[in-house]
Amino acid sequence: MVNRSLSAALAVLASLIAAGQAVAESSDVLSTLDRNHPRLMLKDKGLDDLKQHYQNDKVLQKCVEDVLKKAEAAFGKPRLTHRKIGPRLLHVSRDCLDRIYDLGIAYRWTGDEKYAAKAAENLLTVCAFEDWNPSHFLDTAEMSHAVGLGYDWLYSYLDAGDREKIKAGLIKNGLEPGLKAYATAWWPKSSHNWNQVCNGGLLVGALAIAESDPQYAERIVAGALESLPRALETYKPDGAWGEGPGYWRYATRYTAYGLTALQTALGKHFGLIENEGLAKAGNFPVYTAGPTGMYLNLADSGERASRRPMPCMFWLARTYHNGLYAESEHAALAEATASPHHLIWYAPEPGEGLWKALDWCFRGPVEVAVFRSAWDDPDALFVGVKAGYNQVNHGHLDLGNFELDALGVRWARDLGADNYNMPGYWGSGRGGKRWTYYRLNGKSHNIPLLGGEDQDPMATAKFLNYSTQKNSSFVLVDLSGAYEKFSKKSTRGVAMVQNRRAVLIQDEFEIGRPCEIAWGMTTDADIDTGQGGKATLTLKGRKLIARVLSPAGANFTVESAEQKPPERTNSGVRRLMLKLPDSQGSARVAVLLSPVWEDGKFVKTTKLRSLAQW
Repeated sequence: MVNRSLSAALAVLASLIAAGQAVAESSDVLSTLDRNHPRLMLKDKGLDDLKQHYQNDKVLQKCVEDVLKKAEAAFGKPRLTHRKIGPRLLHVSRDCLDRIYDLGIAYRWTGDEKYAAKAAENLLTVCAFEDWNPSHFLDTAEMSHAVGLGYDWLYSYLDAGDREKIKAGLIKNGLEPGLKAYATAWWPKSSHNWNQVCNGGLLVGALAIAESDPQYAERIVAGALESLPRALETYKPDGAWGEGPGYWRYATRYTAYGLTALQTALGKHFGLIENEGLAKAGNFPVYTAGPTGMYLNLADSGERASRRPMPCMFWLARTYHNGLYAESEHAALAEATASPHHLIWYAPEPGEGLWKALDWCFRGPVEVAVFRSAWDDPDALFVGVKAGYNQVNHGHLDLGNFELDALGVRWARDLGADNYNMPGYWGSGRGGKRWTYYRLNGKSHNIPLLGGEDQDPMATAKFLNYSTQKNSSFVLVDLSGAYEKFSKKSTRGVAMVQNRRAVLIQDEFEIGRPCEIAWGMTTDADIDTGQGGKATLTLKGRKLIARVLSPAGANFTVESAEQKPPERTNSGVRRLMLKLPDSQGSARVAVLLSPVWEDGKFVKTTKLRSLAQW
């Protein structure tokens, strides 16, 4: 449900969108505008507060030092040019955005005009471009963000002529295409990361010039207030993001940009932060990060190290008074370089370590369950499994996919995205070209396949049951929709068993049409299949034992996951396989995955029960 204050704002502003023309500066949306500069993201008072804390906060000192080093590095970077490869402006917009934040913070912190001069040079360069690639509107939005921020932060440094050139470029290449996009583009009605990136960038650009050209801010704020709630609803009920943790970072960062711009420029957020899912969103990257430091690699998300900084965690910590989010980001900063956004949203360390559950279940449109044996132990056992729907933006055919860490390495992998510019990469319907690419179809994922065919691209899956206990935990996933051609009912169970020292993957089918069941797991490990339904996996000097508990007499085989260009080659990656030809009727596949622990012990077996009895 849309917040009441937001509903009232929308009622007032709806006519502005429909009118499609300039409106009076005194209208409601800009009645609270701070007419001073800088007014976006970090005002002078916020900067003064940071400087007061600087002397006694070593983490804040590190953040400032890191940002100043990045600003110095900007002097050696080549001139920004209008170069397109595929649909993208070759990341020029993102590069520009980073430069303006780095140089802008350095200028404002030190007062040294060399940083302002370099930032202004970049702004004038991109404002002379013929366009900001509106056909791929992410580029336009990111450039609008960069130029709007630079105009605002450098306002007192720029002379009148340069201000007019920068403002003219922002209007021509950013805000005018933005107004057209609200009327005709698809992204304002989307619920994934494009929504936040495009709305956030346009908000920053429009609010930067709102006192001189209010017609843009009036209509863009109105458009954003109508559009943004669609994306924010995706966080409900508990903060998960269907595109995975990597895209969670991207989407949430731009959510923070947009809402911070509204708050700093207008003094209000129109109720947009009053969203139960957004308030809990920081839990998603915390819990989906394995002890190896890698995320669950959902969809095109990527296995990026979980210790990669995410400044929006500071924004979430401050906005929702949640110390866990601040603690998580401070841990990341201990190992990585800070960005200007860490200063903008800085949240002090909360002090004592905060409690975290061993298990967590996210119940959003793409459900995710994670289990672990311990926190703060790099050798801990960790497994995550997903449900959801195969048509989620950036999705793969991977319902029921699991990933597993133990002994400091990732044993069961998801290979992640391929090259976005390959032909048909975004053709995701039935028969779509997307599903011919190995990394995106079911043959690369840790799932069963029936009859040699992929999951139905239109399928959905739901958690049937989730349980967390001191010594064990499990989740049941209804995969029936993924395999309807061959199976009347398909269920996967993933359990942490035997005092959290091993993981059981158990699949049950009601086969209506005889077919082969192929169980697969992708791994970087060397595999010795041996005999008697057992395989020994070796990786980085550690071992994991895979054992077939059902059906009796079945044995593992090994296949290569390597592919030929232009697909990513997956060099050295293997597939642990179990194939059961001519399966029919009630069929069960149960595989126990047991790390060989430091004491040399491992779990050899566990009692099997039907999934209905779990």
